[in-house]
Amino acid sequence: MSLTESSPIATATAPTAPAVMLPVTGAQDGPRAIWHGRGLVCACVLADALVLFAAVVVVLLTTPGAADTGLHLLALPPIAGVLLVSRGTYAWGIGRTPLDSAGRAAAAIATAAMAVVVLIVASGETPDLTACALAAILAVLGTIGTRALLSAGRRRALLRARTGDPALVVGAGSIGQRIAQRLLGDPTYGLHPVGFLDADAAAADDGPLPVLGAPDELRAITASTGARHVIIAFSPSTRDDSLGGMLRDCEQLGLDVSVVPRLFDAVNGNLLYQRVGGLPLMGLRPSSRNRLQLRIKRLMDIAISATLLLLGAPILGAIALAVRLESPGPALYRQRRLGRDGQQYDVLKFRSMRGDTSGTFVPAAGSAPGGVEGVDRRTRLGRFLRRTSLDELPQLLNVLRGDMSLVGPRPERPEFAIAFARDIHRYDDRLRVRSGLTGWAQVNGLRGQTSIEDRVEWDNYYIEHWTLALDLKILLMTLTVPFRPGES
Repeated sequence: MSLTESSPIATATAPTAPAVMLPVTGAQDGPRAIWHGRGLVCACVLADALVLFAAVVVVLLTTPGAADTGLHLLALPPIAGVLLVSRGTYAWGIGRTPLDSAGRAAAAIATAAMAVVVLIVASGETPDLTACALAAILAVLGTIGTRALLSAGRRRALLRARTGDPALVVGAGSIGQRIAQRLLGDPTYGLHPVGFLDADAAAADDGPLPVLGAPDELRAITASTGARHVIIAFSPSTRDDSLGGMLRDCEQLGLDVSVVPRLFDAVNGNLLYQRVGGLPLMGLRPSSRNRLQLRIKRLMDIAISATLLLLGAPILGAIALAVRLESPGPALYRQRRLGRDGQQYDVLKFRSMRGDTSGTFVPAAGSAPGGVEGVDRRTRLGRFLRRTSLDELPQLLNVLRGDMSLVGPRPERPEFAIAFARDIHRYDDRLRVRSGLTGWAQVNGLRGQTSIEDRVEWDNYYIEHWTLALDLKILLMTLTVPFRPGES
């Protein structure tokens, strides 16, 4: 269960009842007002408005002849503003930031520019297509840039000040415990769990948070904790029919509510809302993979890997020479890995260690292998290559010949894969697709000797929610990996 992107937690914002006042805590002052809820939305709206008008002004001042259609060009900001709102580019949920809606924002601005062209033609004038296109390009670049800055600022504020909204988790079972641990471990989700609501007071004895009371005590617990968000996780001790009154209380108190679906393993971003009379149904549809999209993915793999190999040939040659000069042995290291449908192949890396191997490495319980295994045999150059992930560059050859894809679950050694398949739920599901040079788990920090269960969850999330746009997002996120600690 991943709590990012199209999360299995379905979020709904209840209308606020002004008559009910919640306690105001220090975490809600200062940074919280800027980086949460309406404050963040207002900041993004203001930034978009300034960027749109600035783009038009720059075009009018610098493009010859643009002043002739200047009055029409000034219609771009308000039209784009309406489209940005209507397309939900300011609607963010758990684990989502302003940058996640950059694609929809770009599409809205492009549509607004076309509407301006139509407006000019309808008025009987000849549109300056160059000026309109330039204004749209500047607006798109500026909008994406400001959203990236806002997202980075929000992340930094949450990491440093931990200004997340106080949250209650209904149900202290295994799913509720997992959600609480994830939120406590990663403040960038914007929520800080303060306790569980569960009919069984002892349900969380071994958990990270206490049980504060039963679901029907929500009002009192909200008043004492200042909670602003409620996450409903199913639990054996919490009856579904007892949640109706609690949800009505959430609505009256103005609390945001999120629900973990019971079939979260089968949920992806293609949910279809249906109904039978007054009963709602959620239609489960497979991910958007089809032959055409898979062929485009393969063409992208070939084009990008071939281009990088060609342009990066001098760098690859220099690294290979440096590896050979620093210590005896080959420049490339080959290791058997398990790929799609259980097919084995040799993954390529620049050698980063001395060749005097000894002993057999056994990862810690629940941990994936990787990073420094056993005695640290890395060379000085090897430390740099692994820290920056440059040792992985030869795998572009694996991508080019079809063993791997640019994006996908990272491949594992056969002996470990066999053990993980026996012990980890749904481990083998990740073998449905080609393994990747980079992956959704890796760009979210699961590199080196990190939790294998978490990796499996994130890998299967990627497979269930796969789109070409998600691949592009992961490739862009990968560019920041050399600046993060850890090894893949």
